[in-house]
Amino acid sequence: MARWLGDEELARQLVGLPAWVGDALGIGRSYELPDFATAIRAVDEIAVVAEEMNHHPDIDIRWRRLDLTLSTHDAGGVTQLDIELAHRIHEIARQLGATDLDG
Repeated sequence: MARWLGDEELARQLVGLPAWVGDALGIGRSYELPDFATAIRAVDEIAVVAEEMNHHPDIDIRWRRLDLTLSTHDAGGVTQLDIELAHRIHEIARQLGATDLDG
């Protein structure tokens, strides 16, 4: 099982993740994609990565906005898996022209 990150370690890790926020129980952020089709493409690409990692985000899609939440449920909060997935999600969103809604 992945190791749970405490608040201090999580704060250090979030420095490298633009606009990702949260606490030791969960992290999240929102992106706005150029259009609905691109938002769906982002979800598809995130799904492939999540399956590869066997670690799945909570995703809410509204038109071209994606809201994502990450937590490792069996660890009771945020682990290194969540940080790694957040980095990969951020790269996917960046490549697809996402706009940062949260910062």
